[in-house]
Amino acid sequence: MFQKIQSIDDKVIDNIIKLRSPLKNRIMIAASTAGNGGMIWFAISMPFLIYAPWRLTGVNIIFALAFTQMLCEIILKHIVRRERPVWKLADEEQLVHRPKYYSFPSGHTSASFCVVSVMMLRCQPFTFIIALFFAVMIAFSRVYLRVHYLSDVLVGMVLGLVCGAASVSLFNHFAEMLV
Repeated sequence: MFQKIQSIDDKVIDNIIKLRSPLKNRIMIAASTAGNGGMIWFAISMPFLIYAPWRLTGVNIIFALAFTQMLCEIILKHIVRRERPVWKLADEEQLVHRPKYYSFPSGHTSASFCVVSVMMLRCQPFTFIIALFFAVMIAFSRVYLRVHYLSDVLVGMVLGLVCGAASVSLFNHFAEMLV
């Protein structure tokens, strides 16, 4: 089964390479960079943290990011230890610096989709759609730049959505206890 998944992942990367152009490369590098360390999501959480009626959502976003990153970056990546596709490339083929850590699941994607999940459950549809657009761009950029396989990104999406929903559920439970 893992060989079949790897075969599909390799075919997807081979096809995405055909989409490359200098403009697309710059856009994908920018999208990926925005996701570094979850910085875009911390920045997006700031207005929520500042404006009192939205504060619970802001705190929920930060909690979801921390929970997701702990599960993804600290636990799962070190259990699975999957090599990144970029580790197989020559230096001149790389568009970004070679990441040091493992590939599975995608931390950029899991962080992005945990925020999408929180916003989907706590915010107006317009806000959620903006977050979804950024999350999809970041997730796609990771495969485009060959720092992740498609399966890394898909599992990252699911992990993020589940962690975000779980964090909202926890927050709602504790809010009911306080009322």
